[in-house]
Amino acid sequence: MTKYNRVYNFSAGPSMLPLPVLEKVKEDLLNYQGSGQSVMEMSHRSDAFKKIIKEAEEDLRELMSIPDNYKVLFVQGGGTLQFSMIPFNLLRNSKKADYALTGTWAKKAYKEACKFGDIKVLASSEEDTFTWVPKFGKEDVRPDADYVYITTNNTIYGTAYNYVPETGDVPLVADMSSNILSEPVDVSKFGIIWAGAQKNVGPAGVTIVIIREDLLGFAGAEVPTYLDYKIHADNDSMYNTPPCFAIYVAGEVFKHIKETGGLEAMQKRNREKAAKLYDYIDSSDLYKSPVAKEDRSMMNVVFVTGDAALDKKFVAEAKEAGLVNLSGHRSIGGMRASIYNAMPMEGIDTLIKFMKKFESENK
Repeated sequence: MTKYNRVYNFSAGPSMLPLPVLEKVKEDLLNYQGSGQSVMEMSHRSDAFKKIIKEAEEDLRELMSIPDNYKVLFVQGGGTLQFSMIPFNLLRNSKKADYALTGTWAKKAYKEACKFGDIKVLASSEEDTFTWVPKFGKEDVRPDADYVYITTNNTIYGTAYNYVPETGDVPLVADMSSNILSEPVDVSKFGIIWAGAQKNVGPAGVTIVIIREDLLGFAGAEVPTYLDYKIHADNDSMYNTPPCFAIYVAGEVFKHIKETGGLEAMQKRNREKAAKLYDYIDSSDLYKSPVAKEDRSMMNVVFVTGDAALDKKFVAEAKEAGLVNLSGHRSIGGMRASIYNAMPMEGIDTLIKFMKKFESENK
């Protein structure tokens, strides 16, 4: 157990938040900066909340070096709504889009887009249970496609794009829900970056959309008003009542990342955490990672013992030891340690210590 008797939470999401942020939220909870009210009770039209959302956007822009010709939106509906919003807004010319299938969420996005246009599977690793990330370049992309879609980190299968695919003049759309803010990224290489908050950003309830301005304004007349990105851009993410508290917490996370060295420092910490855990797994006689080494995720470390009953025993005993949410996704089993930004190195060390003990007791 850690401070406040908190466990080490390896959940894939919603996931743990930085302790200093939680302490700040606790301090502000009943009376936000002398306003006499909580952010949860505050009008989204109030000057206090306008300042919160403005600062959140400014800090995110600074952290990610977002160019001026991109809009930053805070919307609701999670990834599931983005699966529809993207084709509604981007299938504007040929009504064609190319999707890379690298996991469950990419596949769900593809299936949703198929309702609205000519959607092609550009590349897929499904035949190998998504244990690797297929490579592709602009020569593989239909030149008249309206966009190309990728999922940069695959939460369930523990794989990641460790490069940015070239798509030529075709806008690249990226679901970065489970690795946004884990490392620097060149935003200018993407038409849209979107991310659910509940991994590296804040509590569930807000989704960040970073969209190049020339991609706005193409939603058809039949598209519901809320699903038009331009509506949100024109109204500064307050066309309707936004998820105020989730945006406030996200803003505090942005400040915390800035105060602790920015994305370069975050990348260094994340690489060290992941390398330590993968190195132990690779040296072990009991545990194995099924993921191709070059495609391993820095955020979600998937591993197995090869014995389903032993995997369940591992998860149960780990929970008793204060290491929770280590079950693999229900679709594949095994174990998964989600080690997002807020997971400290002490959590990795404690996990490895437990893994060694479990291995010695279950040879």
